[in-house]
Amino acid sequence: MEAQIISAIQIAADPSQDRSLQAQAVDFLNVVRTNARESCGVALTLFLEQNPDGSRKNSPHVRVFALQMLDDFLDGSLEPLEGNAFQALEQAFVMYIQSEYIQGPAEASAPYIRNKFSHTLALLFLRCYPRQWSTFFPTIYSLLRPSPPASDPSSSSNGLPPINGHVSILFLRLLIEISGEVHDAILKGARTWTEERQTRDGTVRHTIRENEAENMNTAVLTIVAEAEEPLNKLREEIANSGETPERVRERAGLEEVIELGVKAFAGYVSWVDINLTVNQHTIPLIFRLLADPATTIRQATAFALLRIVTKGLKDPCDKLQLIRVLSLGEVLEALEEKSRQRRDAKPGQTDEAEETYRESLGKLACGLGAELVDLLADQNLSLEHREIAEQLLAQLLPVAIRFLADEYDDTSSTMFTFFHSILSSYKKAKKASPQTHLTEPKRQFLISTLNVIIQKLKWDSDTAEDEEEFEEMDEDDKTAFEKMRQDLRTLMDSIGTIDDQLVADAVQQIAVSTLIAYQTARASGAPDTGGISWKDAELAVYLVHLYGELRPKGKFAFVQIPPELAESKPKRKNVDMSTLPLTQHGELMFAVVNSSISSYPHTAVRGQFFEVVGRYLDFFKVRKDCVVPVLEALVDTRGMHQARKNRRGRVFYVFHRFIKEVRNDIPQDLILSLLTSIQDLLELELEPPPADADGNSSSSAGSSPTPDQDASNLLEEAIKAPGLFDSQLYLFETTGTLISSLAEVGEDEQVSLLRAITNPLLGQLSQALQTPMKDPKDILPVFKAHHLIQAVASIVKGFPDAPPQVPGYVPPKRMEVFKEIAEAVLVSLEAFNTFKVIRDAARFAFTRIIAAAATSVAQYVPVLTSRLLAVESEPSELVELFSFLGLVFHRHLGDEVLDMLDQLIAPLTTKVSSVILRPIDGTDALQAHEDTKKAYLEFILTIMTGPLYTVFISSRNGPHFESLVGGIVEIAADTSYPPTQKTAFTILSRFTTHFGAPEGSKVMVKDRSKPAAVDEVPTHYVPGFERVVYERLIPLAFSLPGSPGFNIKDAQSLQVLGEIGVMLKAAHKARGQEVLDFLANSFLPSQNSPPPTTLEFVTKLSELDSKSFRKYFTEFVRGAGAVNAPPR
Repeated sequence: MEAQIISAIQIAADPSQDRSLQAQAVDFLNVVRTNARESCGVALTLFLEQNPDGSRKNSPHVRVFALQMLDDFLDGSLEPLEGNAFQALEQAFVMYIQSEYIQGPAEASAPYIRNKFSHTLALLFLRCYPRQWSTFFPTIYSLLRPSPPASDPSSSSNGLPPINGHVSILFLRLLIEISGEVHDAILKGARTWTEERQTRDGTVRHTIRENEAENMNTAVLTIVAEAEEPLNKLREEIANSGETPERVRERAGLEEVIELGVKAFAGYVSWVDINLTVNQHTIPLIFRLLADPATTIRQATAFALLRIVTKGLKDPCDKLQLIRVLSLGEVLEALEEKSRQRRDAKPGQTDEAEETYRESLGKLACGLGAELVDLLADQNLSLEHREIAEQLLAQLLPVAIRFLADEYDDTSSTMFTFFHSILSSYKKAKKASPQTHLTEPKRQFLISTLNVIIQKLKWDSDTAEDEEEFEEMDEDDKTAFEKMRQDLRTLMDSIGTIDDQLVADAVQQIAVSTLIAYQTARASGAPDTGGISWKDAELAVYLVHLYGELRPKGKFAFVQIPPELAESKPKRKNVDMSTLPLTQHGELMFAVVNSSISSYPHTAVRGQFFEVVGRYLDFFKVRKDCVVPVLEALVDTRGMHQARKNRRGRVFYVFHRFIKEVRNDIPQDLILSLLTSIQDLLELELEPPPADADGNSSSSAGSSPTPDQDASNLLEEAIKAPGLFDSQLYLFETTGTLISSLAEVGEDEQVSLLRAITNPLLGQLSQALQTPMKDPKDILPVFKAHHLIQAVASIVKGFPDAPPQVPGYVPPKRMEVFKEIAEAVLVSLEAFNTFKVIRDAARFAFTRIIAAAATSVAQYVPVLTSRLLAVESEPSELVELFSFLGLVFHRHLGDEVLDMLDQLIAPLTTKVSSVILRPIDGTDALQAHEDTKKAYLEFILTIMTGPLYTVFISSRNGPHFESLVGGIVEIAADTSYPPTQKTAFTILSRFTTHFGAPEGSKVMVKDRSKPAAVDEVPTHYVPGFERVVYERLIPLAFSLPGSPGFNIKDAQSLQVLGEIGVMLKAAHKARGQEVLDFLANSFLPSQNSPPPTTLEFVTKLSELDSKSFRKYFTEFVRGAGAVNAPPR
């Protein structure tokens, strides 16, 4: 097997090999790793095998794979190894360390194997310690100081053999691996939790704590100390006589040993006795290393200190004493200042290592601060100790603010957790003592923090000044900055919760001063920038955007309401808001609009201006004189006509929202001007998919070819891809809104304007339909047709919904245009109905047209439905169709709807049956199956809830009614998806109510034209329906709860039970005493129900209302069990 494995690895690693052969090799190697238990011996041989000269026989690739095989074997179980396997691995690994690390080159030719081996050795340790390999640590200690050969009498200063550098690095890496496996929360969280592994990890920690912690800690500190002394000497030599390659290598090696030693120390400090890791020996060493010239050592030491500070201690006094002993507040202040000075000494340069060190200091400060906040929250802390903790926290705050203010966001963000903690404690203090919580020191801290936050909200100083460069800025950098802003906003919100006026004043001061400065400069003839940096201008507008988070929403957030009006809503309705003085928020909005900041020559500033407009539309209801200036900005080159198309989309959306809110306040002549201004923007923004391999986009012959699968996928991907057209749809809708607002021009002129917009689009649609298509890959006409359908439908959406029908109702003339659009959509669907995107667009269009045109286009719904059902489609399309039809019939668009629905029931039911009968070959297919059933049932339920339910027993559908009921009974009996079951039983209840009662009975139904009204209407008895009740529904009601798939403990299944109870009550209401007699004299006795139980059940069914019986039936089934009668 060794030869096979080696050959497979060579093939897999060779890029020149055939791909299929490489795939076979990879599959073979995966199988080998899967059977690691049987291949353990092979793996050991491949890793250790030597040539006659002592060198390793196999390549590094083979040896690393061998270690991976051993990892799989060792990590695959927690049970002890078999005796022979353990002895073989122990002896082999110890001999390997002796030969390779002590007597050999320590894998110098492939150093990454050292890291991999330390992980494998750690896994062996965890598998065998302490039960099998209790001597592990003594064995390693002996290898750390191997006895030198007789020819080499060298020893360390203490008379012992020197520590072997290679073995020490292995030992330290091993400890890091062990700590990570048994204690590191991130590593443990990344793997599947098991109680056995948790127990194993706890046993390892406990055994080491009890037996080896002191020796282990001593070994680590000794390794660090014995590396520190020669490192200092070497640095002196380099300082005196300069660097040489040999000295540089030696220095790097010693620094690596110390860094690994500190990391190993940090790894176990959280789970060994604190007295071992914090004492008179370790503290001086830690603080020496915290000032070491090597940034890697300083970083590792800062992390070790963080682990010490955040170590869990039972007694809060012990934690406080630990923090006092370390004096980290003073230390951090000095280190922060020193690191800042090192940065300032290199202006214009970035020392990545130094910045990473500052980041680690920030994490240490954050951890320390969070611990102090937690201590102060501990109610068991004495007053004396509380005062000490408060002093330590106060000492830390200036340093914490400096880290938060750091110009590097990675360092700044390390402080977020601490600031969240302390601000949370302030909020709790406010809740406990609203009047006295905010002391002057706290207030000054909040002010300092707030000032830092506001400055950090500004774009970084190194962000490009030039607009072109800013637009080309990496999107990841922009996203990172927005994420930083969001985090800072959360901190600002917390401060606002503590003292909202403090935040409001700070925001207003900066925003207003900047906006006024810009307005004044522009009025005096200054350049477009007004002498203000775009970053300051953008920050000012952004702060206005933020301000609203601190204040109430709605139009009353912008004006000061007199006390006499504040409590009287009717009086407020009649007040002219423009006469009331503005609030701070109102003043900010007024300053934004009147400062002309929308003219600032930078897209970031203008973009932020439009965000503010879109966010605070209610302001324009109280200051209507600000509407026109904003409309001008939206329409001209500052907004929708700006050169950058990628920036237009968001403005289209803001314009859409703005017009919806203020359309009644726009002068009629201005509306006409707006329509003229935006007409050029209504040219479709097409971003078509790339042409096919032959470069074809349109050519000769043919009608609606069957789409090529690849072409269809490409078409759908192109349509789903975000683009300007998606935003342009808002503009088309807004066009409809503007035209519908032209009440004074007359209906004929309104229709003329509408046709001026829609006719060109319908002409292009007709042209797209007539464009010859060469082959199935030629999809550009389909792409255009899709966009044009959505565009004209969006225009219709801009018009108000059609009013309810009343006698004498005369449809507006615009309905003729809507009918033309509906007909054009149907023609498009007929031409391109094999394309899913066109079917989707047709549903999209009719959903909007039906809302605006109602009965005027109702006659087209059956045509639409038949054309959608005529082709093989995805189940999701059927779900969407049911959703659309539910909307149509929910609106009950006149008497013709009943005839329309009558035509649709049969083909819809047939289509659903064909979809449900498709084989389920995966999770996606199962979900589609359930979604289809759910949509179908909800559609039927929508009909049964309103006045259209007689459609099921019409002359056309009556012959199929029994099979319809049978299909729903089958769904109700299917326990695989309780929500669908519940709906099915609800429908069966309605069927029983409407079709099961004797002729002449009446039932109460809701009147959809009057939402709060209920009418009494006659039932429509279906001869023989009582047989369905007695032979299928009642037996199903009692057998289903006892079926194997029904989980009575499941909450959704309990809802099904309740609905069954409602169905039984519906049967009683429909058939009266007949049902009670059937249950008492026939059904329940046949199921061996005891007479007292039968009597109680029949009595409850007779006396309780539906709601009460629903509850009773659920408890009855829970307590008495189910009757297993199969439905026939």
